Amino acid sequence: MPWTMGRRDFIELGLKAVGGAMLLGTQGFEAGAQQGVAPDGAPNVLFIPVDDLRPQLACFGHEQMISPNIDRLAADGTAFLRTHCQQAVCAPSRASLLSGLRPDSTRVWDLQTPLHSTRPEIETLPQHFLRNGYRTYSLGKVYHHGATDDPDAWSEPPWSAPHSFPGHASEELREEARRTRREAREAGKRWSWRGPSTEAADLPDEAYGDGQLTLRALEVMRDAATRPEPFFLAVGYVRPHLAFACPKKYWEMYPPESIDLADNPFAPKDCPEIALHNWGELRQYADIPREGDLPEEKARELIRGYYACTTFIDAQVGMLLDELERLGLRENTIVCLWGDHGWQLGEHGLWCKHSNFETSTHSPLVISAPEQATSGAGTDALCEFVDIYPTLSELCGLEPPEHLEGVSLAPLLDDPARPWKSAVFSQYPRGQRMGYSMRTDRYRYTEWREERGAGEVMARELYDHHEDPGENLNIAGRADAAQLVAELSERLRAGPEAALPPA
Repeated sequence: MPWTMGRRDFIELGLKAVGGAMLLGTQGFEAGAQQGVAPDGAPNVLFIPVDDLRPQLACFGHEQMISPNIDRLAADGTAFLRTHCQQAVCAPSRASLLSGLRPDSTRVWDLQTPLHSTRPEIETLPQHFLRNGYRTYSLGKVYHHGATDDPDAWSEPPWSAPHSFPGHASEELREEARRTRREAREAGKRWSWRGPSTEAADLPDEAYGDGQLTLRALEVMRDAATRPEPFFLAVGYVRPHLAFACPKKYWEMYPPESIDLADNPFAPKDCPEIALHNWGELRQYADIPREGDLPEEKARELIRGYYACTTFIDAQVGMLLDELERLGLRENTIVCLWGDHGWQLGEHGLWCKHSNFETSTHSPLVISAPEQATSGAGTDALCEFVDIYPTLSELCGLEPPEHLEGVSLAPLLDDPARPWKSAVFSQYPRGQRMGYSMRTDRYRYTEWREERGAGEVMARELYDHHEDPGENLNIAGRADAAQLVAELSERLRAGPEAALPPA
């Protein structure tokens, strides 16, 4: 550690109304200089980040979910069923994926640090496509910090819809937020500016930022279809991030009586305290208790809201896919959809992300490429987000930069069952302490270290996914697991280079 392979809250920007939508202020923005010419017949790329989306989709085995559009994308391509992010929080995960570097290489471990401030010399994924003759677009939430993360990556100024959270969709809800604030102040209690954690307003999709984002993306597609160069179009959706706010019709698809609570709402037995957290992100909302467990009714409401928002985003994805087909672009467009990390819905008594548990690191990835040999068959290969950059480069016929720390997943598009990585790696900090986690086919093994890199081990976790898929029993301290712990510790220290796919 740190793991390298040895090969070479949004910042405020002025908002301007444009055509009924909102455009990020562009004063001082200089579009990246397009260089080179794309290879003949180079495919377009539709790149779809979805905030806080865990693999809660029918095509990932969750039959209750209504996700027909992401499911049809998987039917046309490949669902990567065991993909893991490198750090389960927005800014570090996105910085890692878009740079092709692990967090210890990006030096982005928190929400406050833009990638551009730590590794300005790195050619990022969108920069790579721009340099190779693509027209690049950033719509919605692509990087966590918006335009400041990667100012030289885009052919046009990054675009964002107005941020939508409870109290912003209707005057009734705005008044509710004001009333809540008044009552809290009068009672001498803390009040959060975030308002209530859920909203089910009887409004059309375009009343919300993600609906407006879709409309803008359709406009960009139509314009891009008239241009000679291929496009790299990033369309970043905010939901199902908190607050769980989307049109009422999506909530009605999940009747309250159909919502089950997590079956393991407790900390794993013998789990070190450092592995857990107080889900502070959720506690910022006005209707969430500052301490303690959630009332069962509120827990069910949150799960229902998460499901509703997931289906809302699925509908937006469907509009993008339909427009690709209408424009005659689908047969020459790679579609890559991913959720930036997992999300806990009460498992282990936790909500949000911010951990090394499977529920935080396991993330959805679906890729559909026009010329892949096999489609509709998901792969159980262990994959990582650092693999996405080299994958898209290979699929588009571009020479990848030498700094990348992942490997191309393109072979799995043709042969989903081929042997692949023996382990994948994630990490999560607690202050200056760092938890390094390795997922093998059978085990999740985590070492909590006193400092980043090679600090002293202060706690360990070991979960056997064959016997305990819910990670409910930490067996790292058992005498009969001592040899296994030693072996896994050695593999963890050997890092990603020792876990590469067979040649």
